[in-house]
Amino acid sequence: MVGPSYALRLEKLGVTTLKDLLYHVPHRYLDFTLGSPISLAQPGEILALKGKVVSIKNQYTKAGRKIQIGEVEDRSGKITVVWFNQPFLIRTLYPGVEVSLAGKVGWFVNKKALVSPEYEVVRQGKEKIHTSGLIPIYPETSGLSSKWLRGRIRESLLLADISEYLPENILKKEGLVPLKVAISSVHSPQTLEAAEKGRQRLAFDELFFLQLASLGRKKAWQKNKAAHKFNVDEGELQKFIGSLPFGLTGSQKQAVREIAADLKKDFPMSRLLEGDVGSGKTVVAAIAAFISFLNGFQSIIMAPTQILASQHYQTLKELFAPYKVRVSLITGGAVKKELGRTDIFVGTHALIHKKTNFENVGFVAIDEQQRFGVEQREHLVKKGKGRGVSPHVLTMTATPIPRTVALTFYGDLDLSVLTELPPGRKEIKTWIVPPVKRAKALDWVQKEIGKQKSQAFIICPFIEESDKETMQSVKAVTEEYRELKKLFPKLKLGLMHGRLKTTQKDKVMSQFKEGEVDILVATPVVEVGIDVPNATLMLIEGAERFGLAQLHQLRGRVGRGKKESYCLIFSESASPRVLARLRALEKGISGFALAELDLKLRGPGEIFGTRQHGFPELKIASWQDVALITKAKKVAVVLSSKKGFVLASQAGMV
Repeated sequence: MVGPSYALRLEKLGVTTLKDLLYHVPHRYLDFTLGSPISLAQPGEILALKGKVVSIKNQYTKAGRKIQIGEVEDRSGKITVVWFNQPFLIRTLYPGVEVSLAGKVGWFVNKKALVSPEYEVVRQGKEKIHTSGLIPIYPETSGLSSKWLRGRIRESLLLADISEYLPENILKKEGLVPLKVAISSVHSPQTLEAAEKGRQRLAFDELFFLQLASLGRKKAWQKNKAAHKFNVDEGELQKFIGSLPFGLTGSQKQAVREIAADLKKDFPMSRLLEGDVGSGKTVVAAIAAFISFLNGFQSIIMAPTQILASQHYQTLKELFAPYKVRVSLITGGAVKKELGRTDIFVGTHALIHKKTNFENVGFVAIDEQQRFGVEQREHLVKKGKGRGVSPHVLTMTATPIPRTVALTFYGDLDLSVLTELPPGRKEIKTWIVPPVKRAKALDWVQKEIGKQKSQAFIICPFIEESDKETMQSVKAVTEEYRELKKLFPKLKLGLMHGRLKTTQKDKVMSQFKEGEVDILVATPVVEVGIDVPNATLMLIEGAERFGLAQLHQLRGRVGRGKKESYCLIFSESASPRVLARLRALEKGISGFALAELDLKLRGPGEIFGTRQHGFPELKIASWQDVALITKAKKVAVVLSSKKGFVLASQAGMV
């Protein structure tokens, strides 16, 4: 048991249960396996010894801080030992006490000394856990040292009832050590090789239970009945596709085939449509909504922002105009409805909360799906036809999801991927602009707007490490807007951020689309949804604050028309690592490749934003470990099919 203050500190490390504590694995080990006599110790070397305290005292520095200086001897000699700000030690390590010490030899006042070593009083029958062998160093937080964690974990190992949940044949086949051995080896290893084998097993467990949860969600979903089983009229479908003002790409055609096949099934579709910026996901969703319309059912298309919802509304109205499909817009700030029964509802989360009558919903599309909470999605699905019955659901994202993440986190969804851009889309020329060239770059932007009669975005990052827009971020973008107005006196500038009222946002966006605003200064609220063909310039401030995939999505707001488009990336960072990462954008590689690179360099939080969307940060495993992820999925599929296994494993291993 630990007190409330320690419980709060442990919670910061993600530890709330005994199991969490045992799965709180070290990130490195100190090697105190080889002891050496004091007489042979050299500065810079690790020294582990057992000896007697000769003397110890508190000594004050000029600043009034206490230093503990003592001497310890073994048969070969004496060595000075120094600690800082631990005055209680003189009551514990008094002269004559036998002590075990381990640490690095350094210098103190021109003497060889052990500085801030680990220590343990030697007692008969007591195991040394801080000063002998391979000593685990854990992820720490204020008030919780590795020494404290070692003690609590060692006590927990004695108390815990660790039972194996994997069958013996699976352990042998997959080369995994038993769970009890793994936990023991990680926290008190005999060798580094044993520690690594233990860590691999615990990493497997972490991935396995994510996979098992995904499979559980998929099986639970497939127990639902489709609210409506659709008949797909190929003739009418091809007629509609032929009426579109553009041809479909190969991957769009494949996605339509996969969705059409899902719509014919007895259980509801649950598919993720993943596509790079500008790959045409909305059109694919529109085709699915048209199939629903042909069957006499309604559709819902839900977007994360009012801007994107409004754009979807306009796009769908144009696409469906020849077919008399009634489209309604429902957002927090606006409701646009035609007379009579609505065929397609387009909106934000207001779709959930407004008392709108969903008579006969057969199809739901949720755009940028990781921006919505699970509860919201479930609530939306319940707008259908009752318990155990669900409409078909298509979730869409422009966020490029690495294969390993899709395998694990989205394992409950069938996956369709749009790999091509529509014909005619030009590559956007991208440059990294160092601070010394900033003034010249802005001058070039002003001339380019004048010469090409084009428009520009200037994006300011969120100030805090957050995916949410705060007042501090709003103040920063407002200040930038004022400075840029002085810099571009002949140009018309607009300001966009999430704290504006809906009417203000609509006005600014309308002015920008109509060409009345030359430069739109904004927070990353424009990351999804803004489509202005005449915008050819994207300037991104503080680029080091963004993940590569986010930068790629922002860049995708331009290049929608026939003119040459450019993206200028400004960074104050002088770090070679940061600049090398940003230069990947200049190479013209796909959003998927950029996401894989960011996953490798910075982790999944940089793809999906800071701790947003319920995306899991792995504590032990790595998203780069494709082999282990594949192994975990394979075992989860095999074992989840065995009756009773899921319930047994969910009961817990510890």
